[in-house]
Amino acid sequence: MDAAEFKVKTALDATVATDSLTEREKHLIGLAVTATRGCIACTGGRIEKAMGAGIDYETVRAAVDLAAAVNAGVTLRTAIEGAARSGTKSSCTTAECGGDVAANNS
Repeated sequence: MDAAEFKVKTALDATVATDSLTEREKHLIGLAVTATRGCIACTGGRIEKAMGAGIDYETVRAAVDLAAAVNAGVTLRTAIEGAARSGTKSSCTTAECGGDVAANNS
């Protein structure tokens, strides 16, 4: 193990050892991170570990749904802001694009 790997492993070990989060919270946060990062193997492993620790399937599913919703919101807002900053003209006038839906429907 080289020095960089040692530092990362030490930091991860210290994070996992914290008493500030419950085991349940650690499992659900880990699952949300791996699902958001797109690692199929890691996400499957996290689901298995979470359920093995007694977290029911509905809670696991809710965590994945929430992570997906947050990620979708960030992706949408990033695209909208990117288009705005690049000067791209948009015909989108809905609330998602920052438009006034009430004014546009009148």
